[in-house]
Amino acid sequence: MSAGFADHFSVVADAYAAARPTYPPSLFDHLAAQAPSRAQAWDCAAGNGQATLPLAERFERVTATDASAAQLSKAPAHPRISYRVSSAQESGLPGRSVDLVTVAQALHWLDLAPFYQEVSRVLAPGGVLAVWCYGLQRLDDPEIDRLLEHFYADVVGPYWAPARALVETGYRTVPFPFEELPAPSFEMTHDWRLADLLAYIRTWSATAAYTAARGRDPVVPLGEALASHWGSAERRAVRWPLSLRLGRSGRAA
Repeated sequence: MSAGFADHFSVVADAYAAARPTYPPSLFDHLAAQAPSRAQAWDCAAGNGQATLPLAERFERVTATDASAAQLSKAPAHPRISYRVSSAQESGLPGRSVDLVTVAQALHWLDLAPFYQEVSRVLAPGGVLAVWCYGLQRLDDPEIDRLLEHFYADVVGPYWAPARALVETGYRTVPFPFEELPAPSFEMTHDWRLADLLAYIRTWSATAAYTAARGRDPVVPLGEALASHWGSAERRAVRWPLSLRLGRSGRAA
């Protein structure tokens, strides 16, 4: 959460856009229902627009910002979306103009104090800040989960940025200076082939850092180990529980 921009994902922007899991529509239905109106949303640290496009289906205007031009270049065009390369603390939006601010799987990369100041500035009265993250995926086979846990913690584990610890706690240890709202449980689920899972793992920042540091792809031996357990099932259910926090403006703690 340093003030400087640490770009962990531009190098894998194409893969990130193709391989990352997508969020459930019910999440965005709930967020839209909490907002005081559906006039304007700001998707901060939008990446390739995984949360931006669903917001545009529910809000009249959406501004999506990210410090990575490479990531935004992979985001889908939409008549209600405006993309802007900018830091989290400099949205460029008018004050009190935004009904909903979202940060999907990225709050741990932000410099929180100035970002929260910007959120407080741009949120309309009663506006909502929604932040969420997801950690290690789960499958329907204990041995596959064990191999993936070993890869996550022991193989690429030393290459995770320190901020990753905030994801592992579901953002529960992150300061959140807004009136907190109850947050329902949501989960991403996908039926994936082994190749889909491996492509996703290659988008991890720690995997990219390992490859850059050691000059070899750690996913290759992982894929070989998983193949013997994947069996005849071409697709397996992959699940990621979401950790969601919601806060409303106007009554900051």
